[in-house]
Amino acid sequence: MNDTQLDALLSAADDGVECDGLSVTRTDGGYRFETPEETHTGLSQPALRELAAQNPWFVSNWYHWNRTDRPDTERAYLRWLEGADERTVPERYEWLADGGIVASWGELRIDIAPGADGERVYTVRNGADGEVAPEELDVRTDPADARGLLKRDDRGRYRPLKTAPTLPTGWAFVDLDGPALAETVEYVYPATIANWYLERRGDLDVNHWRETMERQSGIYGVIKTWDRGEGHEHVDWVAEACCDDSQCLKRREWQYDDETELDVDGGDGAFPCREPCSLVVTAARKWTKLEGERSRTYEFELTPSEKEQIEEIIGTVADGDVEDVREADIYDGANRYRARFLRAKRFDDEDRLCGVPTDEDGV
Repeated sequence: MNDTQLDALLSAADDGVECDGLSVTRTDGGYRFETPEETHTGLSQPALRELAAQNPWFVSNWYHWNRTDRPDTERAYLRWLEGADERTVPERYEWLADGGIVASWGELRIDIAPGADGERVYTVRNGADGEVAPEELDVRTDPADARGLLKRDDRGRYRPLKTAPTLPTGWAFVDLDGPALAETVEYVYPATIANWYLERRGDLDVNHWRETMERQSGIYGVIKTWDRGEGHEHVDWVAEACCDDSQCLKRREWQYDDETELDVDGGDGAFPCREPCSLVVTAARKWTKLEGERSRTYEFELTPSEKEQIEEIIGTVADGDVEDVREADIYDGANRYRARFLRAKRFDDEDRLCGVPTDEDGV
């Protein structure tokens, strides 16, 4: 706490101060100063100043949250990270002094440390690097660096969906103030803070599947033909494929329409998904065309183990676990050598399963 904060508190006392258990008001009989632990009335201004100086945590906390010009969205988000509505001021300041407060947002780990005179200093990194000292990582201070730094995952693959759980490791943004932290998070997970805040206020505008697809035009207009009044099972398939926690960290709030919920769980993410994203729309366009095909009956000759192996291969690919299958693990159906043996045995020279053509004309 410093003299600027004390002066500001005394100036604000005439209009009343209320913040996290601190209450300062002016009455006809003098000032009233109250915290959860003590109440003083009839105070002169010098006495008020002296008493405030004896409670630096409450004063600096009030100043931090109320005298800094910041958007309501940012203020609510920073307070939520700190647990300001659940923890008392002494609890939070003791935590800050004893190693800081750690919060998470998607795959992000956000460390909150004490700064000068009750300010906060933030560090952001991938939670997977939580046991690594920030100075041992690729240290950044400019939030805009996140745009290029996080485009690719640890395997070097482009990340088309920024909220996919594929955030690369090995970096840290340090010495951030509140606005810089919010800006960094915005680059990592665009619009998530704003939508989180709108949801908390009950103002989140959700666009469901049907209304979103009705807006599609051009090459995406074909998606509208998938809805033929025959139920919404196909949308459940889309949500299960694209919107599971293993594929996206957002919590899906959109349903089939205003009156029809999907059977697939929306996930547990901290930030909501208010409408089908561009990746879902693009995938749905492809699936619309594929689902337009008529089913056919094919006959293949497989051993029971080969059938189970094909199922295991599909499951491994769908879950994104291909890289986890070791070449030495021959007992895993998705093992590369097992797959190559199956191909050698059951595929013909034109890569057709059991030599069975896909089309009736033999193609």
